[in-house]
Amino acid sequence: MRTERTAQHSIFERYADHEIGLELQAMSAWLDAYPELLTWVAADLMPGAMRATGRRGLTYESVLRCAILKQNRQLSYEELAFCLLDSISYQAFARLTTGWIPKKAALQNAISQLSDSTWERINQHLGEGAGAGSSASATG
Repeated sequence: MRTERTAQHSIFERYADHEIGLELQAMSAWLDAYPELLTWVAADLMPGAMRATGRRGLTYESVLRCAILKQNRQLSYEELAFCLLDSISYQAFARLTTGWIPKKAALQNAISQLSDSTWERINQHLGEGAGAGSSASATG
């Protein structure tokens, strides 16, 4: 069963003191300001399709954040899986639970369920945020 958000953010959540790390940190703050995005993601991820047993899937929040990373950095699923494994900044942005990094297939399965209408709504919010001084962007 999927949960909506990571219940408690890690005290170890940190971003590299680098242009990309700082950009991810700003994008993360923007996403935190718009929790309604998670409702749209949850509607797309067909909660009935998840089994009640076994490993917990990515949270709705992590799916959204991984999808934004993939689109924003123009990564393949394979490259996204590697970046999440390799980068503390990417792990922090994606709000992954400690010790578990999703593989390419899990990322593709979850992210590909996001509908065009959800991406459109997210992009509309991004446009509104850009007018308020935000530099985050994503595309579907």
